[in-house]
Amino acid sequence: MSIGKKIGDIAGEVYEKMLIDDIKRYQVPHHVGIITDGNRRYARSLGLSDNEGHVKGKEKLEEVLEWCMEVGVKIVTVYGFSTENFKRNNSEVDFLFHLINEALRDLMKDERIKKNGIRVKVIGETGKLPGYLKETIREVEQLTEGFKNFKFNLAIGYGGREEIINAIKSLVRDVQSGMEDLDSIDEKKFREYLYDGSIPDPDLILRTSGEERISNFLLWQSAYSELYFSDVNWPELKKVDFLRAISAYQSRKRRFGA
Repeated sequence: MSIGKKIGDIAGEVYEKMLIDDIKRYQVPHHVGIITDGNRRYARSLGLSDNEGHVKGKEKLEEVLEWCMEVGVKIVTVYGFSTENFKRNNSEVDFLFHLINEALRDLMKDERIKKNGIRVKVIGETGKLPGYLKETIREVEQLTEGFKNFKFNLAIGYGGREEIINAIKSLVRDVQSGMEDLDSIDEKKFREYLYDGSIPDPDLILRTSGEERISNFLLWQSAYSELYFSDVNWPELKKVDFLRAISAYQSRKRRFGA
């Protein structure tokens, strides 16, 4: 390693520490939603296969969850596989499902899950997933359901519009059956019909790869979320990029429409 690179690394570490110290002086977002975009673009820029890009993306997620816990974030919801992703070629979809399955299996064996009290929950159209993945989801949710220190929500087979439509259908059925009173329905009641009505709205939504849209992610819940878009592809996200997103959130005055 050259002297210049060593100095650059040291300077980067000092800057990160300064950012962390500053961030901890102010209120951090309680719930962060993450759109992990750019795995394939990252891979293609390096001459790698798309699947190698997805593996790097999985590894990056493990890092980012550590960063979230370090600064005090309590809930993270990650857009892992959208309803639109079902349209990709079968081999890529199959690889992604096996990669997600492997990641969840690894989580169940990771001592940090119990140590940090991490509850894992999957939201989305899980009925469309392969049997082996549905079984793994059932096991990891059951294993971690009693943990309350940190919530990790993974959106698989997820679409915000689909979530709202499914909630409306379920609500209408309950109104028709007499289980719900039409005149008593409000935002609080509607939330109960979402995939997980216990999750508070995300304070911050972070998206990588330079795209500036939320792409059908948490449409109901993100009505007043702060949005932060990073130019780097997901596997290339550095800790300093993440810290800048948190710092940017802290610099904004949230008005909630007022």
